Parts: sequence; structure tokens; C-alpha cells
Amino acid sequence: MDGEWRVDGYTEVRELGAGAQGRVALARHDRSGTLVAIKYLATRADEADRERLRHEALMLGRAGSPHVARLFRLVEGPETSAIVMEAVDGVSLKELLERHGALGPEASLAVLKGSLLGLAAAHAVGVVHRDYKPANVVVPADGRSRLVDFGIATPAGQEAGGAGTPYYMAPEQWSRHVATPSTDVYAATCVFVECVTGRRPYTGNRAELMNAHLSGEVPVEAVPEALRPLVLRGMARAPEDRPAGAALFVDELERTARKTYGQDWEARGVHALSAGAVALAALFPLAAWPAPAPGAVS
Repeated sequence: MDGEWRVDGYTEVRELGAGAQGRVALARHDRSGTLVAIKYLATRADEADRERLRHEALMLGRAGSPHVARLFRLVEGPETSAIVMEAVDGVSLKELLERHGALGPEASLAVLKGSLLGLAAAHAVGVVHRDYKPANVVVPADGRSRLVDFGIATPAGQEAGGAGTPYYMAPEQWSRHVATPSTDVYAATCVFVECVTGRRPYTGNRAELMNAHLSGEVPVEAVPEALRPLVLRGMARAPEDRPAGAALFVDELERTARKTYGQDWEARGVHALSAGAVALAALFPLAAWPAPAPGAVS
């Protein structure tokens, strides 16, 4: 990493993740001591990659939801770009599932509700996430999940293409039809099945996953019976047979959850998520870093 461009005014603490498209670093704002996450594109990124990052910054900036990581700024470098955003101090849902397995119905419903509210904020400004998956959800110590990545988000109604994560891709993403808010509803429901059963809805290689999403039976056998209608609705093959957006699906979820688990289902679910996240607190990005001094200005 020596010699790589870095955003001025921040000191890198450690790398949080890296891939072919770039990397994410935990950094400290030099004046205030505030910790942030900085997403850097790979060096010498082409203009298309830089435009995608600008678009992601726009999406984060417009979402304005407590269920979505906040954008602080977009910075253009000489050969690459970066976005500075809120460092959500928690553990990824992916890590939570790998360490704990199935989360239980109420905790799974709480994850789904928080995720849908984050997606609803995007849908309200005409954006489809397109890559909702456990790795893009962070569960903090308070148990209330947050979306942290809009890297391939697109305006609603545009062609979906083949982008996305195969385990969670809606049928229209495989067939390259337009992406709509119901595309995100499908992905969120796939993740809900994984949370409540401990297993992804479908497995196999890319061709097998494509066939399963396009024509396989919706896997509800291991889902509690009272929750199966939610899964069948959310994973309907045709977009028009799903809830038209995340906000509408939240309404259905809450009615089902209250009827099945009582008025205080969400409090119990969030408490269970909190306990699971706190058990993995050593993995929190800010866990080993002291807080900024009182009165510091960001």
C-alpha cells in the first residue's frame, strides 16, 4: 500500500477489506479524531469505475436513513477516487451467520425489517440496490442493522444486466430485464431465508443457481409455517407478484410478525441480534481504537 494515494486529512488505521475493485480502510480524521471508513477505487481506475463510485456517493447521500451508512464526502484523486463514509461499528451479517448459524425467527424478522427500511430509503429516491446480501449489512451492538454498500446501485427501471451476487439475484437479473424495487425485495427475502434456516435458499455453481432462481421451487420447507407466505411473496418469480417496494413489504412483515409472535416481537428480535453481535465485539472495526477526546469537532 506504500505509495498509494490517500485522502488528505485522514490517517489510515487499518484495512477493513480489499478486492479487485479497490479496498476499504478504517481511518482517523486528523483534526477531530473521528473514525471513518474510506472506500478507495483501485489505482488507475477507468472512468467507468470512477463514475460508478460517484453514483454510489450520490445514492448514499440521497438515502438519508438511519438504516443506511452516512456519506461524508466524495474525493477525486489523480488516478482514482474515494468516498468517505460513516464507520458503522458492528459485525457483518455474513460473519454473524457464519459464526452463529440460524438466527431464529424474531431476530431474522428484525434483520429483514431493518434491511427493508434501508432499501425503502433508496427506493424513495428512485434507486435499486441490486446487490443486497449479508456482507453488505452490518449489525452494531444495538442490534439494528445498517446497509453499508451501494456499489452497483442503479436508477429504477434501468436494465439489470448480470451484476449481483448469484445466491441472491432475482430472476430478472439473470434474464437481464429491468431492475425495480421488487428486485431488492427478492434479494432481501433470500437473505431472510438464510437467517431463519441457517442455509442459503439455493446452492451450486452459477448455472445451477441461475436455473434455481429462474424455475426452482421457492424453498420454504425449513421456514416456520406462519412465515412461509412472506417468503413466497418476496421470492415470487415474476416481479409484479412481489411487493412493489420495500416499504410495502415492511407493512406485510409487521402484520405477520405481530400476529405470530406478539406485539413485542421486534424488541426480542433486536435483543437477540444485539447479543449475537456483542459476542463478536472483538471483530468490530472500532473495537481496539480509543474514542476521540470530548469536545472534538468533526
